[in-house]
Amino acid sequence: MKSRLLGGIAALVLAVVGAILLFVYVQGASARAQAGLEPVNVLIVKQQIPAGTKAADLGSSVQAQSIPKSAVPQGALTSLAEQAGKVTAVDLEPGEQLLAARLIDPRDLVPGTVPVPDGLEEVTFLLGPERLLGGRIEAGDSVTVFTSFESQEGMPADAPVSAEIKGWKQSTGILFHDVLVTAVQKAAPKTESSTSSEEGVEMPNGSAFVTVARSDVDAAKMIFSAEYGSIWLAKQTDSTAKSDPPLTTFGGLY
Repeated sequence: MKSRLLGGIAALVLAVVGAILLFVYVQGASARAQAGLEPVNVLIVKQQIPAGTKAADLGSSVQAQSIPKSAVPQGALTSLAEQAGKVTAVDLEPGEQLLAARLIDPRDLVPGTVPVPDGLEEVTFLLGPERLLGGRIEAGDSVTVFTSFESQEGMPADAPVSAEIKGWKQSTGILFHDVLVTAVQKAAPKTESSTSSEEGVEMPNGSAFVTVARSDVDAAKMIFSAEYGSIWLAKQTDSTAKSDPPLTTFGGLY
């Protein structure tokens, strides 16, 4: 009788303990499930973004979207605030989350290069330092391309109407905006004596090979300009105003 009573009490205690442990486990599982479903705002790619795109230019191509925390991989970005100066390392497809690993310093790929966007090709020009911002244009920059020509006797009738009709022979105009610089190859910096002692700005050290990404049609125009005229690059910023001015000639300069 006594042993039966003790056995019943033990069974009751075990049942109570089991019920408590089950309750605690269920509560924990519920908490874990809720934590996994906790919404997190991350950046989602809206449209295809080519490799080499600057982080500063991604604003219209990504959007913040709330998704369950359990579906957010490590390194997912919630903003672009700390990505200044970086570029996309690969092509980004619509619907994917923007990861920090997808944005890198342009120089981390191959020193002095950035990826070539799909559909474009690279072409290289040898330019003096005064034609590339004193040698301060770098891979990843966007530039405006200016070209200058001096017409020759017997220029064909289908040549651009510029100064020829007015009797002037020289002209300068904007060829392209938003040209991506993919590589810059220049000589190593000179010794300390070649720098400005007041500002600490490195002086130009000769010419440099500047490689840009452009379509085959545009590349042909740039090659023609370099072959028969001259090219001058101007570095763009995020706030650069882009206009379409007429050709500049001496007659129109003033």
